[in-house]
Amino acid sequence: MKLPQPLVKARLERRYKRFLADVTLEETGETITAHVANPGAMTGLAMPGLTVHLSKSDNPKRKLAYSLELVELETGLVGINTAHPNRIVREALEARAIPEFAAYTSVRPEVRYGENSRIDFLLTEPGLPDCYLEVKNVHLCRNPGRAEFPDAVTARGAKHMGELAKMVEAGHRAATLYLVQRMDCETFSLAGDIDSGYAAAFAHARKSGVEMICYDCDIGKVEITVRRSLPILAGES
Repeated sequence: MKLPQPLVKARLERRYKRFLADVTLEETGETITAHVANPGAMTGLAMPGLTVHLSKSDNPKRKLAYSLELVELETGLVGINTAHPNRIVREALEARAIPEFAAYTSVRPEVRYGENSRIDFLLTEPGLPDCYLEVKNVHLCRNPGRAEFPDAVTARGAKHMGELAKMVEAGHRAATLYLVQRMDCETFSLAGDIDSGYAAAFAHARKSGVEMICYDCDIGKVEITVRRSLPILAGES
């Protein structure tokens, strides 16, 4: 997935009200307010003084022209825009770049299912069971080398787990793909201390046959793409 170009370098001053951040633009020294497309806690990624990279919209109707895209850590870039994972995964699915789903040629986004929900992707192929695929954005890393999800309580995420389990019971295939928007992790686990309810829903869904898959990303200032599979350390936090 191509990022908007060119990105603008800045220093993070503060993040507040979840969706707002004050940043100082490197080129001009001007302090402006940028949109943060991320409802999570952004633990370790919202510290004042961090270098960030912004996109700028030319849409005159937007209240905030700048959006926070990347945070720069000593260990590399981290993508924080939660609007991007579905686009990243869709491109990979259509290119058959994710082996677990490479047999499917039809990729339909935002299909209604369950109890008033939408699945991120419905994958279909003649002769194969329909596959209901949920995508989760991951960027929490509290222990070096280990990505974790979630970074905040997610009742919606737990609900999705239950609905995916029902799809398996109905004879379909169902999976959750955790997309790690960073390159400094080797494994993935649940943050059960942050949301024990989600951890319980994960365990139930996995036992019911829901597939749990994790991939990280190759992240640059021009493009973000799916990179490699990471092992899931279930039950650890």
